[in-house]
Order: sequence, then structure tokens, then C-alpha cells
Amino acid sequence: MKAVICVDARLEVDDIPTPAPERGQLLIDVSRCGICGSDLHARTHADEVAALAADSGYHDFMRSGQRVVLGHEFSGRVVDYGPGCRSRWPVGTAVVSLPIVRTGSDVQMTGLSAAAPGGYAEQVVVQESMTIPVPNGLPVETAALTEPMAVALHAVRRGEVGRGQTAIVIGCGPIGLAVIGMLKAVGVRTIVASDFSPLRRELARRYGAGIVVDPAAESPWTSYPRRKEMTEVTALLGLGLDTMEKLRRVPKLPWWHAFALADKVGAIPSGPVIFECVGVPGVIDQIVAGAPLRSRVVVVGVCMETDRLRPAMAINKEIDLRFVFGYDPREFRDALHMLADGRVDPAPLITGTVGLAGVGSAFAELASPDEHAKIMIDPKSDAESP
Repeated sequence: MKAVICVDARLEVDDIPTPAPERGQLLIDVSRCGICGSDLHARTHADEVAALAADSGYHDFMRSGQRVVLGHEFSGRVVDYGPGCRSRWPVGTAVVSLPIVRTGSDVQMTGLSAAAPGGYAEQVVVQESMTIPVPNGLPVETAALTEPMAVALHAVRRGEVGRGQTAIVIGCGPIGLAVIGMLKAVGVRTIVASDFSPLRRELARRYGAGIVVDPAAESPWTSYPRRKEMTEVTALLGLGLDTMEKLRRVPKLPWWHAFALADKVGAIPSGPVIFECVGVPGVIDQIVAGAPLRSRVVVVGVCMETDRLRPAMAINKEIDLRFVFGYDPREFRDALHMLADGRVDPAPLITGTVGLAGVGSAFAELASPDEHAKIMIDPKSDAESP
């Protein structure tokens, strides 16, 4: 079969053996596969990412000298089953799958390991237990976005954003746009999007952001109604002092109970929930420095380099930092059904489609944030440019 091979940062189309499904696996024809930002990073920084992954306990992340088939955002149709399968779906059934498979006793990340070829190919092997049929006749290009939408759904859930809270998305690339879509889907009313790219700002607006900011001209921290948010430590100290002076005027009042009640009902002002979707050194520290006190920062962007953060700034402002990775099978399933039910429309994300021969040009165009958001691969297409 034909596949796009990544080796030494080069991308080349080649004929490789069709993968054979092992026990508990099935083979699918790839209908569409999305090009992810992780693929762009892995192509040029494979060895650095592999070293980091090994420190985290995963030792089979792709290395630059290996021949790897990228692609972990895909949809397809059932072709064949390996031994030990229940053969749940007829041949030809449209499916999506979590990009994780077993090879012997090891667990591999599909499309990011030489041991688990991904969806930049005509066919790919998936784990039957991780596979889900596509509901409601969802188009294949939309179904292929289940994986990035699941990442966004996981981030939004980890952010614990209330409908009445303000959510600020810093960086409106594909994952930032997906986060905006999921925030809109769960009913968050005030969504601020910030990006330097005019194209991405327009996509953010179309995708549901009510306030869109060019950070070169306007600060995202002053672009929305502030309510009772505090921006200086002295304001928090003053609030405590003023409150104690008022409570002490009431004879025999157990003021500590009043403080406990105020904390329980959320009377102490909190900042917005901020989603960092850039993944560039320095951005987290900039967010911590600019955000109101007691904000929650959810780090979704994957920074592949050593970063610098001033902990004292986060401590003084009592910033809540949360880091997210991936999703669980339930969130993957929920994201698929949200797409199928029309609760999330990923159409603005898709800005181009190429065949296998066009993957190299797609990577080149994705280097510019003003040209494209998400480019899809159709293995049956002859298109050499998006």
C-alpha cells in the first residue's frame, strides 16, 4: 500500500507492506486523516520529544532516523479483523478509533511510533476495543476530527468552566479553535479569543468566540466585562481588611464562620479560566503575569522546549495551573456524538484537503498561521496542494 514516510525530517510517499491486524485488532481503509500540530513538531523535533517521552515512561516515541508513518486523527471503514475479535461491525462500516494499539505486550501510540504506523496511508490497524462506529451518517472528514475535538473536550472539562464565567483562549490554531467550539457547546456565554493571525481571529469568531482580540493592538485581559475580578495583590489584601472591619463591628459575631460561608458560596472573587493553546516558550509566564488574581490556567499547547516561569508571580496571584494531556475513551465517544448531533460544527476548522502526494506541501503551508487551520489527507485524492 502507499503511505507517507517520515525519516530524518523528510516526507516521502512510498510503497510499504499492508499492515496485518494482530489479535484483537482490525484493519481499516483510511477515509480521512488530519494533520496535527504534534505531527509538525514530531517531524522536526523527534529526538527531543522522544527523550522527553522516555523520561515520562514511554520509550517507543519515534526517532528521527526511523521510518515512521504519521497520523493519529483519522476515520475509515472496516476491511478485515485479526484473530480473537468479536467482529462487531460489518466490512465497510465507517469507524473512528483512539490512536493506541498493543504490539505484543507493549502499548504504542499510533502514528507517533515506528511500531504503530498511522493514518498517512491507505490503511491502518486499530484496536477493536478502542474503535467506535460513526453515528448518524456523519461525513468522514468530520468524523476524522473526533480526536482533536476530544482533546478540546478534555481540556474544557479539566478547566471546570461555569456558564457564567469568562473563558479566554490564547492561541487560535486548530486546538484553540476546537476549545472555542467545545466551550460554546457546553454553554459558556463569554468566550474571548486572542491571536495575532487575522485568519485565525476570523475563524475564532465564526466558531463561537464573542470577543476576538488582536494582542498586538489590545490586551485580552481588558477586552471583556471585568465584574469583580482583581488585578492587584493589594486589592485582595484590602478586601480582607475591609471585610474584617465590617464583621468586627457586629458584637459576638463568629466572623470565622462568615468567612467560611463566603468561601463556600464563591463570594471571594476569582479570575477567568484561561486556555493556553500556543505551546511557545514564554507564553505561560506572560499569561500568569497578565491574568487577574485567582485565575485558572489550563495548559493545552504543547511546548517542546525548556520554558521559564516565575513561580513567585503565580504564588502572589494565587494562579491555578493545570496541564492536560489527551482524553479518555468516554470523552472520545462524547466528542464523536457531539459532532454527529450537530452540537459542534468543525467545518470552519477544515481549510484544505490533499492526497498523499500533497502532504509535504501541506506541512509547508501549515508553517504560516495566515494560510490554513486544519488540512485533511484523503488517501484516494490526487491533490498535491491544499
